Amino acid sequence: MKQVFFVSIALVQVTVGWSQAVRDSVKERIAIPELRINFNKSGTHYFKGTFLAQTWLRYSDFNPGTTIDGTSKSSYTDIGVRRWRVQVFGQLTDRIFFYTQFGQNNFSFLQPRGTGAFLHDVVTEFRIVKQVQIGGGLTGWGGMSRFAAPAVANTVGLDAPVYQQATNGVNDQIGRKLSVYIRGELSKLNYRAALGQPMSVRNSTVPVPPINPVSNFSMEAPRMQTAGYLFWQFFDKEITALPNMIGTYLGKKKLLNLGVGWVQQNRAMWHTGISGDTVRTNLLLLGVDLFADFPLGKKGAAFNAYLAYNNFDFGKNYLRMNNAMNPANGVNSALASLNGPGVDFPMIGTGNIVFLQVGYKFRDDLLPDNGTLLPYFQMQYSQFQALKDAAVMCEGGINWLIHGTHGGKLSLGLQNRPVFANNTNGEAVNTTRKNMLVLQYQISF
Repeated sequence: MKQVFFVSIALVQVTVGWSQAVRDSVKERIAIPELRINFNKSGTHYFKGTFLAQTWLRYSDFNPGTTIDGTSKSSYTDIGVRRWRVQVFGQLTDRIFFYTQFGQNNFSFLQPRGTGAFLHDVVTEFRIVKQVQIGGGLTGWGGMSRFAAPAVANTVGLDAPVYQQATNGVNDQIGRKLSVYIRGELSKLNYRAALGQPMSVRNSTVPVPPINPVSNFSMEAPRMQTAGYLFWQFFDKEITALPNMIGTYLGKKKLLNLGVGWVQQNRAMWHTGISGDTVRTNLLLLGVDLFADFPLGKKGAAFNAYLAYNNFDFGKNYLRMNNAMNPANGVNSALASLNGPGVDFPMIGTGNIVFLQVGYKFRDDLLPDNGTLLPYFQMQYSQFQALKDAAVMCEGGINWLIHGTHGGKLSLGLQNRPVFANNTNGEAVNTTRKNMLVLQYQISF
């Protein structure tokens, strides 16, 4: 913890220096620009482009036995580009809409040279009537919870709950699948449902072991997948032209939404039975969540809260270790925990997950000519079939909204994660905890 304390002081000094630079260069409140071309006077037909970049400076306490390029490391400081995105979309006529996005995730010092951007979304959509749109392509429309498709520029914490993108990189492309979908709004009910073609597991970016007694994704030809998410809007309505759901509107809307969703795929998983035969099982991911985001008073203060419950069935004892932009690529097996290398922890698996997030935005212009602050706390509590103890991840931090919006944002977050190992009875128990401290700078417009 001493190391975390000293690195925290260093990062705060960086933040203070950055603040002074902003004060020196920004003499008045700046409006974040918008790239938009309207095709009619009302602006209902338009073409729009957006850009996002998130850069991390991070200090990590590593899991036991971690190595980087064969060098043993107990901790490490790294710099990386967590994300960059370019979006282009538009409502060309009353009925025709298109959306495409490309970019990159997790560009770190371990990245193979010369790798570049890739497609995230390619969507074409047709409005049948005002309440019903149909579309298709490479898309994130589907389920099973609000942040299965997050708007990453507008999160409360450093990230949306990543576990809700439960098959990320295994049989999809960063949460997207080739699919056809229907979506719309009936009164206060917002709905989406999709029929998707899962991608070949043989091209997974996540190592998938050969079939064994523990369930994992089947290497056979994938069957179609259904997914959907519906939410009831008790107060204001959200604009959902894109599949990505906003983390906070910073008090610009009064929202209380109750949602339910699912992802289902027949024979998506397999494992070996007692006699060594192949046992094929279905994938079923369920979720229910409550989202609140509303203003407090008349000076721009706002409150945000998100509570989700998910039940995941990936088959017998499925467990996936994961975390953002892992800065390690090896582990000494003689010293290793069940977490594996770097900063991974038990994030996804067969079992139950409860996620809680709360945030409070202070009044506008809390810092004269330098925006305001948004502190937050989030926790993921998981009871997985493969683990004896609960896996509890906690994160707290603060966002400096430099211009009062997400357009320019500096965030400092501390994540505390569990480390698991087998006890003498062969049970997976929580043996210790490790920390990860991140300073993120975001630009979006």
